[in-house]
Amino acid sequence: MKYLFLLPVSWIYGLVVYIRNQMYDLGILKTKEFDIPVISIGNITVGGTGKTPQVEYLADLLKDKYEVATLSRGYKRKTKGFRLVETASTAAEVGDEPLQIKNHYPEITVSVCENRVAGVEKLLNPTNPKVPDVVILDDAFQHRRITSGINILLIDYNRQISADTLLPAGRLREGVAQMRRANIIVFTKCPNEVTPIMRRILQKDVRLKPYQNLFFTTLKHGDIEPAFDGLALEKSFYTDKGFALLVLTGIAAPTLMYNHLRQFSKKIEIVSFPDHYYFSGSDIQSVLHKFEALGTGRKIIVTTEKDVMRLMDIPDLPAEFKHNLYYLPVKVKFLDEGDNEFNKKILNYVGENKSNRELRTRKNKRNA
Repeated sequence: MKYLFLLPVSWIYGLVVYIRNQMYDLGILKTKEFDIPVISIGNITVGGTGKTPQVEYLADLLKDKYEVATLSRGYKRKTKGFRLVETASTAAEVGDEPLQIKNHYPEITVSVCENRVAGVEKLLNPTNPKVPDVVILDDAFQHRRITSGINILLIDYNRQISADTLLPAGRLREGVAQMRRANIIVFTKCPNEVTPIMRRILQKDVRLKPYQNLFFTTLKHGDIEPAFDGLALEKSFYTDKGFALLVLTGIAAPTLMYNHLRQFSKKIEIVSFPDHYYFSGSDIQSVLHKFEALGTGRKIIVTTEKDVMRLMDIPDLPAEFKHNLYYLPVKVKFLDEGDNEFNKKILNYVGENKSNRELRTRKNKRNA
């Protein structure tokens, strides 16, 4: 175990988290329940478990039938308070992940607010031209001030939590016993096949309860796309390994991306920054120097879509950088047709609770 010297601090942190959760469980700290379906997505570890692709999966599932809103904190944005995200917003204004969601699904309401209760109240204000039928709370498993109808807990398949410990000695935000609050547990970033034996091991590992559903997903990588107005890659990129790649990332867990790209290139240079990192002009110049050092043959710079959101904030990006910059899109894919059961559970919950809300609204109007 790393950072053993931090264990005393972890014990203090764990005690504080335990007392907080107990106060919510006993009703000493109050929670707010809204009169619409609320779905929470989150994790109990720090680092990337694939929350944004999962939020996008839900948005795509629900958007054609319901008025959908997502609410995020807007991590590392440089603004405060409630904001609606527009396609013309910047990552500095709203955060890179909410901006990515809005660019993918411009028809839904995407919002940010560090106070989630206030954020949902703003969304439900009658003056809002698009009052949502359902709200998806991003990164909200620890946010207990709101009662969610469905809590979805994400766990990275490649970073099991059973042997981990609490912050700061480990990566856990709270104790593994709190997994009991989840209705749905999803192992993310799985290999394309998870054996029955491994499934049983993981089911035991998370102490699956009778009321919980367990799913396994992987990340499906799409074709590499130009980040700006560049040309699509020629087919030879995917067949002859003739391109050199400079891979630029500022995300928490880029290993899967690196492994995926290695099948397309024999020569890869990796430049990695911390999660949600705001690139500077000098960073870009350093990247270009490394790019030039790859030689004069066929080469490109590949990054993530989330990183593109922040790169667009940089004024006067060099033309050479923009011309050669591409991103690798990803989507959630359920294993063994688990999406059928998952989709049914989500759609039934939203449909039933939306109908109950409409029925109560009609009764209230008659009694007024």
